[in-house]
Amino acid sequence: MRNYDLSPLLRQWIGFDKLASSMQGTQEAVEFPPYNIEKKDDNHYRITLALAGFQQSELAIEVEGPRLTVSGTPTLPEKKVEYLHQGLAFKPFTLSFTLAEHLSVSEAKFELGLLHIDLVREVPAELQPQRIVIGGNRPELTHAPESASDA
Repeated sequence: MRNYDLSPLLRQWIGFDKLASSMQGTQEAVEFPPYNIEKKDDNHYRITLALAGFQQSELAIEVEGPRLTVSGTPTLPEKKVEYLHQGLAFKPFTLSFTLAEHLSVSEAKFELGLLHIDLVREVPAELQPQRIVIGGNRPELTHAPESASDA
């Protein structure tokens, strides 16, 4: 039986934490640009990309359906630079992420060479878990209590 490493795929799926945690895999090398995906709570996430040398005008963020795409095209210097050592990558890039249902971009900020993209899950009230009261003549639906992390 073959074992498949799904970790590169799961890093691109934001909001699918239960799926990701059930499928553990090994990490592979980080592609350009380096990025973090933070989970603040079940409904709030943040993607942070390290984009040293880029300007805000050289970056684009697009959402089409469940696909979030971040791209950058740096302005190349007019004069050719001769490097003795080049440890910083400065090249065009495109990164795509698949967002879970009801997950949307709430804010994007570019500061100090870091692009922060904040995501929030907004589940409509009719799709949220509901508690049914037992007893009485007519069943009443009440919303399930929110967890402490949603405060």
